[in-house]
Amino acid sequence: MAQPVTASARPNPGPRTGTKGSDFAPLLREVREAGLLERRTASYVIAITLNVALLAATWAGIILLGNSWLQLLLAVPLAIFTTRAAFFGHDAGHQQISKSRKWHDWLGMLHGDFLCGMSYGWWNDKHNRHHANPNHTDKDPDVGEGVLVWTLEQAEGRTGLHGWLSRNQAKIFFPLLTLEGLNLKVSSVIFLIGKRRTREARIELGLMAAHLVLYFGALFLIMSPGKAIAFAALHHALFGLHLGSVFAPNHKGMEMPDDDTNWGHLEKQVLTSRNVQGGLVVDWLMGGLNYQIEHHLFPSMPRANLRFAQPIVQSYCERIGMPYLSTGVLESYRMGLSHMHDVGKDLRAEHAARGI
Repeated sequence: MAQPVTASARPNPGPRTGTKGSDFAPLLREVREAGLLERRTASYVIAITLNVALLAATWAGIILLGNSWLQLLLAVPLAIFTTRAAFFGHDAGHQQISKSRKWHDWLGMLHGDFLCGMSYGWWNDKHNRHHANPNHTDKDPDVGEGVLVWTLEQAEGRTGLHGWLSRNQAKIFFPLLTLEGLNLKVSSVIFLIGKRRTREARIELGLMAAHLVLYFGALFLIMSPGKAIAFAALHHALFGLHLGSVFAPNHKGMEMPDDDTNWGHLEKQVLTSRNVQGGLVVDWLMGGLNYQIEHHLFPSMPRANLRFAQPIVQSYCERIGMPYLSTGVLESYRMGLSHMHDVGKDLRAEHAARGI
């Protein structure tokens, strides 16, 4: 297998002259002929059953420990297995598990709304828009202006608290991720309340309510109020940190197309995405999303097949002269944080010039 392109050797994509879509068709045919788009329902059944069993075992451990500060240690595996549940909800949204859309929706809601307390419908809507236009500041909600900013234009003119956040966003990025678990719940509720008249929204609100009642009911029955609040805070902080750390290295610091960029599907997905190397441990911890290029090219491909598609895609990109970036875990974070730091440089210079 050819050596991966390193960050320092990353080529400039430059203009391409191929017919729009023509570059992707041969790759799609090669991947389909390899059988990598076929569903792997049985492996998903085993993986989901195992994760539910591990979640149940963790809760059993919480109960057996009784009212003890040692219970906080179990917030670590609970956060890991909750993140695994979110991965299965993600895969259901991409129709990776079976051929039935109805089953996917129920699997997604059970994993997202019931097990994680976040809306499957909200996540799906947001994530599908991301896949359609990755890293596009006007169309990808993941790089829209918010607490964090991703372009110099977004950072321009920000003052007060927003200005401080933009100047220091690279330094505070990982601490901010500890709030992501709470943010997911709040954003989900706001989304569903806006759509509460639909049947799907009512079902999701019911499942989320059941999650909250069971989750906090169990904690306050098993633990003292102080321990219950501490456990919930730690669990959600670790869940947000884990989930955010999985999604952060995939696109941050990569190409950011705009409305004038005329790319086909292959360019749009490959040039804005970055793979993360690391073997089976990284594959497991990142839910297969470390193969971000392959996932974006073939979003309905079962997670377990992504690593088999990776050498096919990389080899094809090299044959046609398409830049393909794959880095280690630390390098991927360095690239993302460096991009965030650079975005705030003008605000830092202005701040220093005013002597504030």
